[in-house]
Amino acid sequence: MRTVDLIQRKRDGEELTPEEITSLVEGYATGQVPDFQMSAFLMAVFFSGLSDRELATLTDCLLRSGSKVDLSSVPA
Repeated sequence: MRTVDLIQRKRDGEELTPEEITSLVEGYATGQVPDFQMSAFLMAVFFSGLSDRELATLTDCLLRSGSKVDLSSVPA
């Protein structure tokens, strides 16, 4: 799937599938999706909003996209 197609669909108010959102975030995290395209996607999200499902998927993808720090040794 092409990033520009996802941007256009979101701009037009369509709901993206979890697979499409995952692909976009993973593409950005690996450098396959450039900054300007992610910026355009986020602008489309700003104007069109996200459904609850899209927001949950995006949040989950962002949580899994980086390194995790084990804080279990830190006293509560």
